[in-house]
Amino acid sequence: MSQTKPSRQLTFRDLLSHLTFVRACKLLGQEGRKAISRGAKFEVDWEERVRRTADELQVTFRESNKDVVATLRRDPDSRGQLAWHCNRCPGVCDHIGAIFSLVLENKTALGLAIAPIAKPPVAPLTDDELVERALADRQERAKIERMKIKTADRSTPWTEYVVTSTVSGKTYRVSLRGLHPGEAYCSCPDFRTNTLGTCKHIMKVASIVRRKFSTGQLKKPFRQKRIEVLLEYGRDVTLRIAAPDNLTPDTANALDPLLGKTDLEPRKILIALRKLEELTQDYYVWPDAEEFIQQRLHGDRLRDKVAEIRKDPTNHPLRTTLLKSPLLPYQLEGIAFAVGAGRAVLADDMGLGKTIQGVGIAELLAREAGIRKVLVVCPASLKSQWRNEIHRFCNRDVQLIDGPSALRTAQYANACFYTICNYEQVLKDILSIEQIPWDLIVLDEGQRIKNWESKTSRVIKGLKSRFALVLSGTPLENRLEELYSVVQFIDDRRLGPGFRFFNQHRIIDEKGKILGYQNLDQLRERLKPILLRRTRESVRLELPERTTEVVRIPPTDEQKTLHDTYMQMVAQIVAKAFITEMDLLRLRMALLMCRMSANGTFLVNKELPNWSSKLERLGTLIEDIATEDDRKVVLFSEWTTMLDLIEPLLKATGMEFVRLDGSVPQKKREALVHTFQNNPKCRFFLATNAGSTGLNLQAGNTVINVDLPWNPAVLEQRISRVHRMGQKQPVQVFILITENTLEENLLTTLAAKKDLALAALDPESTVDTVEMITGADELRARMEVLLGAKPEADIDKTEEKKQVDDVNRRKRLAEAGGEMFSSVFQFLGELVGQTASTAQPSEALVQQFRTRLDSCVQTDETGRPQLTVTLPNAQALDGLAKTLASFLAGAGK
Repeated sequence: MSQTKPSRQLTFRDLLSHLTFVRACKLLGQEGRKAISRGAKFEVDWEERVRRTADELQVTFRESNKDVVATLRRDPDSRGQLAWHCNRCPGVCDHIGAIFSLVLENKTALGLAIAPIAKPPVAPLTDDELVERALADRQERAKIERMKIKTADRSTPWTEYVVTSTVSGKTYRVSLRGLHPGEAYCSCPDFRTNTLGTCKHIMKVASIVRRKFSTGQLKKPFRQKRIEVLLEYGRDVTLRIAAPDNLTPDTANALDPLLGKTDLEPRKILIALRKLEELTQDYYVWPDAEEFIQQRLHGDRLRDKVAEIRKDPTNHPLRTTLLKSPLLPYQLEGIAFAVGAGRAVLADDMGLGKTIQGVGIAELLAREAGIRKVLVVCPASLKSQWRNEIHRFCNRDVQLIDGPSALRTAQYANACFYTICNYEQVLKDILSIEQIPWDLIVLDEGQRIKNWESKTSRVIKGLKSRFALVLSGTPLENRLEELYSVVQFIDDRRLGPGFRFFNQHRIIDEKGKILGYQNLDQLRERLKPILLRRTRESVRLELPERTTEVVRIPPTDEQKTLHDTYMQMVAQIVAKAFITEMDLLRLRMALLMCRMSANGTFLVNKELPNWSSKLERLGTLIEDIATEDDRKVVLFSEWTTMLDLIEPLLKATGMEFVRLDGSVPQKKREALVHTFQNNPKCRFFLATNAGSTGLNLQAGNTVINVDLPWNPAVLEQRISRVHRMGQKQPVQVFILITENTLEENLLTTLAAKKDLALAALDPESTVDTVEMITGADELRARMEVLLGAKPEADIDKTEEKKQVDDVNRRKRLAEAGGEMFSSVFQFLGELVGQTASTAQPSEALVQQFRTRLDSCVQTDETGRPQLTVTLPNAQALDGLAKTLASFLAGAGK
């Protein structure tokens, strides 16, 4: 059964429906953004001036008593492109900008999108209601999403299927054994985690099977043909063995204690499999079951050793012998915890040495589990630092992934123990990375996968390895959903399916807006086996005193007017019934302008003079610092323009400084840090958030936050560049806030987010509920829904080939068996013919046997007949085998 229809070509309507502002700007080139902005000012009479057909959109503008016609159509010379034309102006003009603006602003009115369906009031649901809703959601996706389906055997519904999604390009294997939940298997991540016993791929296959096969065929139960070790995915994952009915007595005796039972112990299964091997009996262990068994055995094997280390890490010999540098007791304990868990999140406070613990975890796993290949994924700015730290702490070889794409493929296939790449490279090089059998994958700054819907998160969480480690001082920055996403990489079933997790922990109002989070005590308990967090206070790390001063600054009248203008725009957009893409872009822009106006008017309008009470107050602070010779300052701002305005203030004092922002190449950043750390005359280190992670700036003793980031984790990251291990001086922190602006409101929001992180991650916390104010989920729910077909994703050829090869391998085994029986029966016919002197069967008798055999024959996808015979019992198979063997033995004499 092959549902391999030709790819549907996107229509003109499809292209308009999925046209985005970014895409439009790219199509129009350098002038696109300005043209769309200017074009938005045109007022268009919909009834008189807009004409749309299946192949083109035409808008007529009235200028100087003349008509100007702008046309948008599908480009016939390219796939998936739009062509445009203005009858008056060459190239990209305001009229072309206007027609693109019209589409982007009015998709619902043009029939290219629909307003989101108003949801009924939301209330906490029972588990049955949750399951019903989850099943309905997957059924709907199975119905509307396009999938290509190949079957291993056309003659029966109960076989293997290869399912490829044209939306994601991913290929999965479905084993169908029945039509009820729990009677099928799919290799997709959702099936592993949703606890429903089904998924959209299984539902898609089942719907096709119902159409193709008769009721009688569907009523025939699946019959197990081989011995299999498999996992059952319910509320819990359990191991079991499935076997055919026709087992030999010896095989049945070996498996008897395990058959019909669930949640089997891995060691008992291994004992049974050894017995099968002694009997030369074939069996099949599903890959996910093999991984499950390995993880359980690893935990059992290391349990005593880990307990011994954690009992007294201070005096354990590994503290001084595991690495070239001695470990602090809490660091050795962290290493033992992660090695014992096998897959873990190390969420220590910044500055507690997560990198050295990561290297120690890899080293201990090399000794105890024999690992040989480690992939470290980190921000690009930290790649060199990781290499330096590895060389500092151990003697392992390192491959740093670098250079153009064509060269990187060979770099992954190196013989080194460590391979280091950055997150962006994983997205580009995923096919090369998937080919390597990684033993351990380490994600540094693991909060990079906090957005569980992003492409980066999906790709990273698809990486496979026996062991895994996430290093992050901030696995939760803004919302509980971020922690859920990070934990999924380590253990995708630890927190349960998303629909249960969110229902259990979110506090929502009648419109579905998130007001806070609850049941955090239960969350902490579920995280204990895989997440370890220590604070500076808990490990009694002796750091110098840290003081924080919030400097409140009244805005100028010009700043306040500008700020309030954009806040009014925010209020208007939020009040709308539903949100378009352009509304969302305006909302983001307006909030950005509010924050920038708190720094100064020039950041918003690029006009002089720059009205900025904050810059004036900062100038006074810098002058005071210049008089104190022992002051070394790390100064952060969100915007490079603000750093441009601060530089003249520093030059006026004669103090030397260095600057790091996103435009500074990675190779030059280390030199900037070295200058600040070692040159007494270099008094200031200016940085955007590009300098807030991975840098050690202990030479500084003062941190100035010119403005606030969106989340408390980034603020803490900034400060921790200075207030960390190795710091010998007291640290003073300044936070500059412009009063009566959005910036002042951020202080309250940041405090709530910090409370949430502490309550969810700190094992000593007793907080069960945290109140939050967030509108992000509400805005997403109010986004208009685009119509039209989506372009098909590129097929993941590696995974597709893997699944197809696996199905074909088992198919070849069945064909080989059929050929053997055909040869035997042909030989028997010849033998009978030679020994029969005169007696020949009547034509009626031959036809009678053929009719009976024909009822057992079905046709495969190539038209070849397949003979299926159900024997009464195992003894009948033994008897048949002995009879055939006797005939063959006698024939050879």
